[in-house]
Amino acid sequence: MASECSWQRKIETILAQAGNRVDQVTGSISMPLYFSTAYRHEGLGQSTGYDYSRMTEPTRAVLEDVLAQMENGVKAFAVSSGMAAIQLAFSQFKSGDHIIISDDLYGGSFRYFDLLADQYHLRFSKWDGQDYDALDALLADDGQAVWLETPSNPTMKVIDIEKTADHAHQYDAQVLVDNTFYTPLIQQPLNLGADIVVHSATKYLSGHNDILAGVVICKTEETAEVLGKNLITTGPNLGPFDSWLLLRSLKTLPLRLARQEENAQRLVAELTKSPAIEKVLYPGRGGMISVYVQDDVSVDLFLQHLEVISFAESLGGTESLVTVPAVQTHADMSEEERAKTGITANLLRISCGIEDASDLIRDLNQALAAASQPTKELIHD
Repeated sequence: MASECSWQRKIETILAQAGNRVDQVTGSISMPLYFSTAYRHEGLGQSTGYDYSRMTEPTRAVLEDVLAQMENGVKAFAVSSGMAAIQLAFSQFKSGDHIIISDDLYGGSFRYFDLLADQYHLRFSKWDGQDYDALDALLADDGQAVWLETPSNPTMKVIDIEKTADHAHQYDAQVLVDNTFYTPLIQQPLNLGADIVVHSATKYLSGHNDILAGVVICKTEETAEVLGKNLITTGPNLGPFDSWLLLRSLKTLPLRLARQEENAQRLVAELTKSPAIEKVLYPGRGGMISVYVQDDVSVDLFLQHLEVISFAESLGGTESLVTVPAVQTHADMSEEERAKTGITANLLRISCGIEDASDLIRDLNQALAAASQPTKELIHD
């Protein structure tokens, strides 16, 4: 393994060097890829530290070490998807436990929490992320944990992690944070008091729309031991090749995210001035934007006229994408629940890629112009 660092290096250096100085035999700069699922033992009680790949394997172990360093955690677990990461984090809870969740979340999280409530009898209460008297009341009702996204998906609501953790810990409750939108380069929840951090590594951490992965990072050894045993039991580990690809992708995360954030801020400045846009939602950092288009803008025509940005469901990649949450990521929510959280038919979520910002602006403007024209004029053209 890599030698110990004589000083605390910056996260950009940690990522650029990920996997280097690991292979002491060959001196390989790039982390070797190990496909073996089984490892030979010299005798009883003798092990190289690797026994069976569901428990641990060399490529994934190096990735997990880097991921833990990124979030300043004691242990990271790399799993097969973002939903597998949420499932692992929730594997520590049991029937009857009361979990407080913020009221604006990825639709797949709500779907999973409904499953846990219906079939495994966990109790869930929604919290608006702002009213701490209300949070205290929920925590006092035997609250075991608070689950939140900040910024939230898709309305970009920002929640104070440090304040939330201060309140939750007074009731011996955990705080679990989905940090997918901001990544550790912008926000490190464990440093702000959170107990567990989760990522859909499919998004910014991998950043190329070609890996499905999830990450769970723990603040304490006690929590890590519980989740580690549960992971070995259930087995949704990330495979070695995807681990290697994710490790390689992390090396360029600072460069990608800086460009994505720069593009997002330029698009926000332009969209705020557009007569076709009713409102822009942007938390101030990162590469994610949500917008409400005016009622006279046809969302379908807008999507059809995009030439650079793709109409697709994911986010965080090098390619810019636009999503319609009401019919994609949050389609399983009731119309009433969507309306309550502002997820209306005219809400669009934009994931800024690394293209030239002027091309993205031009693409949005021409698509909005086309979608704002009367249908008959478009047909006539």
